[in-house]
Amino acid sequence: MQWFANAKLGIFIHWGIYSVNGIDESWSFYNGYISYDNYMNQINGFNAKNYNPVEWAKLIKESGAKYAVLTTKHHDGVALWDTKCSDLNVVKQSPAKRDLVEPFVKELRKSNLKVGLYYSLLDWSHPDYPNKTKVEKRYETDSLKWNRFVDFNFCQLKELSGRFNPDLYWFDGDWEQSAENWKAKELSEMLKTMNQDVILNSRIQGYGDYATPEQGMPVTRPENQFWELCMTMNDSWGFQQNDKNYKTPNQVINILVDCVSKGGNLLLDIGPKADGTISAEQVNILKELGRWTNKHSEAIYGTRAGIPAEHFYGPTSLNANGDILYLYLPYAPKGPVMLKGIKNKINRIYTVGNGTKLNWEIKMKQYWSSVPGIVYIDIPESVLDNDVTVIAVLLDGSIDLYRETGQVLESN
Repeated sequence: MQWFANAKLGIFIHWGIYSVNGIDESWSFYNGYISYDNYMNQINGFNAKNYNPVEWAKLIKESGAKYAVLTTKHHDGVALWDTKCSDLNVVKQSPAKRDLVEPFVKELRKSNLKVGLYYSLLDWSHPDYPNKTKVEKRYETDSLKWNRFVDFNFCQLKELSGRFNPDLYWFDGDWEQSAENWKAKELSEMLKTMNQDVILNSRIQGYGDYATPEQGMPVTRPENQFWELCMTMNDSWGFQQNDKNYKTPNQVINILVDCVSKGGNLLLDIGPKADGTISAEQVNILKELGRWTNKHSEAIYGTRAGIPAEHFYGPTSLNANGDILYLYLPYAPKGPVMLKGIKNKINRIYTVGNGTKLNWEIKMKQYWSSVPGIVYIDIPESVLDNDVTVIAVLLDGSIDLYRETGQVLESN
C-alpha cells in the first residue's frame, strides 16, 4: 500500500455511452428516467473519434496525480475493452470499433503513473443478473443463472488482469449482493494470485484494502489507515453538457489539502465527451491544480496526517520522518499565525515553493513551566500563494506535542 499512501492525488475517469446524451451513467435507466432501450441506443453514437490517450496521460501527469482509474465497465455492462466474455463492448457494438482501455494503460505506464481499473460487479444488462431496473427483475432465485453470472465476472476480471496487470482495482456495485454471492473472497484471492501487489478498494464486501468515501468530505479522519475521497468536479461523474456547476480550482485545491491533512487521497473525477475530448472547464481545473501541486510537491506526496486542530487554526501535515510540520494557509492572515504546544526546538521556518525564510518569535514561555510557548510566525504578503500558502516548520527531531491541560506555579 505504500505507493498508494504516498500518492495523495489520483484522477477518476467516467467514460461510457452515457456521455452521448449527457445523462446519468446507468442510473438513468435503472431509476426509470429513460427506457432501457433508449439508454442503450446511445452506443450507436459513441465514436471516440477524437480520443487521444497520449494527451489524457499528459494532462493527468500535469495535474500532479500519481495514478488514474478508468471505468472499464459501469453498471450498464458496456465494456470499453475487447472482452471475449461478452459481445456487449464498444469494439463490437459501437462506432468506436476499438479497444479503448489498452492504449490508455500503455500511456499511463509510459508516464510512470499507476494504473487503476474500475469494474462494476453488478451488471444490469446481463441476462443472468437478477436485477434490471429498480422495478424490473429477471428472477428472484436461480442458482444456475447466478453461478453463470459469477463465472462471467471472473472471466472478465481474469481478462483485465491478464492483459493489463493493473496496480489497483476500483470495484463498485457490491451493495446488491452478499460477499458469499459475489464469491468476494475467492475473487480477491484470484486477483492477488495473478498480481500479489494489486490493491483493491473497499467495495468488495469486506475484502478491500482501503476505504472510499464518496462526494462528502469526511469531517474526521476515517478509521481505515488508507482511504481516498472520490469526488466530481461538478455534480456529475460522466460528461453532462448541462451541468456547469463546477468547483473552482481553489475549491478543489482546498479539498485536496483537507484530504492530505487527514492522511488520505483525493480521487478527482473527469468525464470525457463521447468523442474522447475533455471539456475546457475540466482541463482548466486540472492545469490549475497542477500549478499548485508542482509548486508544493514536498508538502503533498509522501506526507502523513497532521497534528490535532487545537495546535493550529488550519490544516496541517507531517513529512515521513515527522520532523517537518506543514501548515496550510487558505487565507491571507491578519497578522502573525499562531502555533501552539510544540515541545521541539524550531530550527527554521520557510515558505514551501520559494524557500523564503520566515521570522518567528515565541511568547508565554515561562522557565518554570513545561508548557511550550506560543510560536508566532510572520507571513509577509509577498510569499502568499494565490490559492493556498504552505509553511514548513523544520523541527529538531520528530514532532513532540504538549497535550496536557497546563500547570500552575509551585515554586519560583
